[in-house]
Amino acid sequence: MDPNFVQGLHNLLVQTTSNDTVVLKAATAQLNQDYYKNPACISALASIITSSPDQAIRQLAAVELRKRVAHNSGNLWTLISQDEREQIKTKFPELILGESSNPVRHSAARVVAAIAAIEVPMGTWPQLLPFLQQTCTSPNASHREVGMFMLYTALENIVEGFQDQLTSLFQLFSQTLADPDSLEVRITTARAMGVIAQFIDADEKAYLAQFQALLPGMIQVIGQCVESSNEAGARNLFDVLETLLILEVPLLSKVIPDLVEFLLRCGGNRAYDGELRILALNALNWTVQYKKSKLQSFGLAPSILEHLMPLTTEEEPEDVDEDAPSRSALRIIDGLATNLPPMQVFPALRTLIVQYFSSQDPAQRRGAMLALGIAVEGCSEFMTPLMGEVWPIIEAGLQDIDASVRKATCIAVSCFCEWLEEECVAKHTVLIPAIMNLINDSATQRSACTALDALLEILADVIDQYLQLIMERLSGLLETAPIPVKSVVTGAIGSAAHASKEKFIPYFEPTMQRLQHFLVLTGEGEEIELRGITMDAVGTFAEAVGKDHFRPYFPTMMTQAFEGIEMGSARLRECSFLFFGVMARVFGDEFAGYLPQVVPPLIASCTQDEGTEEVTTSDPNSAFNSGLSASNAIPVSDEADVNGLPTEELEDVDLDKLLDVNSAIAVEKEIAADTIGMLFNATQAHFLPYVEQCTLELVKLLAHYYEGIRKSALDSLLEIVRTFYDLSDHQEWEAGATVTVPLAPTVKDLIGHVLPALMEMYETEDNKSVVSALCVHLAETINKIGPAFVEGQLEPICGIAIQILEQKAFCQQDPDQDEEEEAPEAQAEYDSVLVSSAGDLVAALANALGGDFAPAFGRFFPLIAKYYKKNRSLSDRSSAIGCLAEIIAGMKNAVSPSTEPLLELFYQALSDTDAEVLSNAAFAVGLLTEYSEVDLSPQYLHLLGALRPLFVVTSDSPASKLNAKDNAAGAVARLIVRNTAAVPLDQVLPVFVEALPLKNDYLENRPVFRAIFHLVQTNGAVLGPYMDQLLRVFAVVLDPNGPDQVGDDIRAELIQLIGVVNAQDPAKIQAAGLSAFVPGA
Repeated sequence: MDPNFVQGLHNLLVQTTSNDTVVLKAATAQLNQDYYKNPACISALASIITSSPDQAIRQLAAVELRKRVAHNSGNLWTLISQDEREQIKTKFPELILGESSNPVRHSAARVVAAIAAIEVPMGTWPQLLPFLQQTCTSPNASHREVGMFMLYTALENIVEGFQDQLTSLFQLFSQTLADPDSLEVRITTARAMGVIAQFIDADEKAYLAQFQALLPGMIQVIGQCVESSNEAGARNLFDVLETLLILEVPLLSKVIPDLVEFLLRCGGNRAYDGELRILALNALNWTVQYKKSKLQSFGLAPSILEHLMPLTTEEEPEDVDEDAPSRSALRIIDGLATNLPPMQVFPALRTLIVQYFSSQDPAQRRGAMLALGIAVEGCSEFMTPLMGEVWPIIEAGLQDIDASVRKATCIAVSCFCEWLEEECVAKHTVLIPAIMNLINDSATQRSACTALDALLEILADVIDQYLQLIMERLSGLLETAPIPVKSVVTGAIGSAAHASKEKFIPYFEPTMQRLQHFLVLTGEGEEIELRGITMDAVGTFAEAVGKDHFRPYFPTMMTQAFEGIEMGSARLRECSFLFFGVMARVFGDEFAGYLPQVVPPLIASCTQDEGTEEVTTSDPNSAFNSGLSASNAIPVSDEADVNGLPTEELEDVDLDKLLDVNSAIAVEKEIAADTIGMLFNATQAHFLPYVEQCTLELVKLLAHYYEGIRKSALDSLLEIVRTFYDLSDHQEWEAGATVTVPLAPTVKDLIGHVLPALMEMYETEDNKSVVSALCVHLAETINKIGPAFVEGQLEPICGIAIQILEQKAFCQQDPDQDEEEEAPEAQAEYDSVLVSSAGDLVAALANALGGDFAPAFGRFFPLIAKYYKKNRSLSDRSSAIGCLAEIIAGMKNAVSPSTEPLLELFYQALSDTDAEVLSNAAFAVGLLTEYSEVDLSPQYLHLLGALRPLFVVTSDSPASKLNAKDNAAGAVARLIVRNTAAVPLDQVLPVFVEALPLKNDYLENRPVFRAIFHLVQTNGAVLGPYMDQLLRVFAVVLDPNGPDQVGDDIRAELIQLIGVVNAQDPAKIQAAGLSAFVPGA
């Protein structure tokens, strides 16, 4: 080795540590040009590491040596002589043991790992593993630390090369996990376990057992880190734990109860460092997400809740973005509610909430209220019948003497409004006055405005009685409140406009005047947020008051939106995109002129760089400590030197900052993708020049790491397909497996680009809400385009529905459940939503295929029917019967062979305790009677008896009961038309006519009036006693000031009937107020 070369390299390394940037840049350039391309630099750097007196230079040399060895698949390393390579391999590991500096030892150990990555797979370094094993058991603790770190870094690079040594490694780990002197050895052992875990297959039972035997020791080491406040060690080990949680191999299955107990103990101990407690609680959150079947089978939810509730009473930091144990605890409660069957969660939580809310300590009352609000998302259906017990707690919370409890109650009300709309609207007389009072109190003003915003969003016509009071109060706050309050007030005014629609017109002009100056704010943070919310609100005003009232503001507001795009804020771009979508809906063709300015920024957003290479590391969970979704992979941009090597270690990257930036851009992309489909639908043919480019970009987004973007992309793609089909010159399609009405070639080509991409996305889609959206939007598209849409893709589309109904879709897979094992019947409410959406897809396929769906029905019927059992949730029972009803509507007569088992199931459903199920069951038996070729008249009396209780309603009955009554009327009508002689009309008609007019389900007016017309034609006298009542019904359904209740065909036939009655008895027609409808009048 040339001493001058070594000395020159050493001198340049020293210069790169200079504060003088000119010197640093010159030295770096010379290193890259004269040294780092020369294989001799490898031996020279190794010499510097072992001989330089300067620790910083030794470490720098080690970092550079690792890069040179690893560069270009080890090209430089293989260019040095065999003797030099052997010398480095023999001496370098030994020399590291004598290094006094820990950072240098670690950097040098990574050099060993880089060399091992080249040599071990080729079988040219058999001495390495015995050396490392010997070093890891050395009497010298510092040697053990270095040896274990070298082993860990070597495993990170080449675990495959050590796979035949796993048993001996596990034996070694059993010793080093219990190292008597060094916590560092124990920590590094656990990290090495995390690396090996990723290469153990589920069928390697012996390795699984050996690994699982080490887990109690690993958990103990995590505890030691937390107890000794070793934050770096704890972070590394919680990362390992989270890796184990998301692996598909069920490594942790047997220790889940112990692990949960340990994490609760760490997270709940206030003596421990707050950051470490949050790490433990975030790990518990991942346990809930990824090991839910084990939590369910062990029944751990009540115990977890009992330990979490005390944490909800701890103080929260002022900064909403700052984490705290209390926030982590609420996140876990949310996870339990959304991932487990509500029966396992809410009863235990309700007991704790009642206990905590009755406490004298306001912190306990506040914690109870926050827990109640956070749980509603996952338990809303389960909670609905229990709301009589919940409302008194809410009402008391709104009046609580402590402001923090009142604020927490406002948060809970906001959650309730999102998930329990009907129940909240029914409580408006209590909620609105209480919330308006809290708006007057500066301590609760902002939270109360947020609650009011959520409530106004759902009030609809009920707002009329409050609108003046609300607008007066909120308009005043726009002048006086601080900016954060102005933001929520502006949002609430937008919701008031949404609810009141044209009744908002008197308030529109003055409100626009008050909001104008918010639209020119440019300050970072609060000002930008207020500007964005104002833009959203103005869009809502436009939809409420209509285009004629809004037109004077249209050009100016579009200019404001374009300015928002140019301000460098992802939030403002998002708001501008939302505004474009609303304006396109409101103005339609008038918006088309803006498309050349609007579409390019949308496409630019969809294609923009997010920062951008994904982190590639042996530890895929390095960013998991945020407690966010696992699918939010964190992209990290690596700066590179002239050789394309990273200049920045992963540890130096600010992942939290990257997460903030990326999440803002991701939400912007989500809105951009969603807006594209909306614009095409609104502007129709004007958008055609942009369809191809938009489609190509949206298809690319189907593989994005953020689930919101994937969902928006698939939604827009199918919206584009449907709109493109509408614009094509198409005829009505005919049901059947064979396409008899072909698509236009351009439509077929578009489907050929979109549908295979969606099928491919589904195969690896791990997010249930995305799969649910895919099913719903596929169903909508199939119903519009018919069998031609599924041509060539029928099997895979059926496969999606079958997999979901069997609970075997990729997004439903649970590594802790054996393949042969049946999924548990009790499931989370979100799982029920997914199953229901699969039912929509099956019904759409039946609609498109008609009678040709019969062979597939044999496969689908048992899969759907299993969801109707008494112990299944309301959602499962209701969607199963509703799905079968829709399938019958699609198959028509082809359902006949399955009549008997279907009727048997529907009889069960007609004795259900819930009105929603009864409604679907009534609809189903009516359709079965109408379409089946089996004569069901012998069943009529039994069926009529089962339907009779559904007619017993009062004016204040809940919507579900009124709906059931309407569907029962439709069913009776179908029975009458199918076989009038089998119906005891003298008993049935009084009840049937009394049930009219229908109040909720106007679609059932079709069979109802078909039955009336049928009776008029076949047995007119039988309707004589009821004609006065029927004429009053006719007046209601024909009222031009009301909604269309009957459609054109029935309206025409009804008017014809009125003419006949008028000819016989004009006084009756006049008394009923129907004279205007007499033909020729």
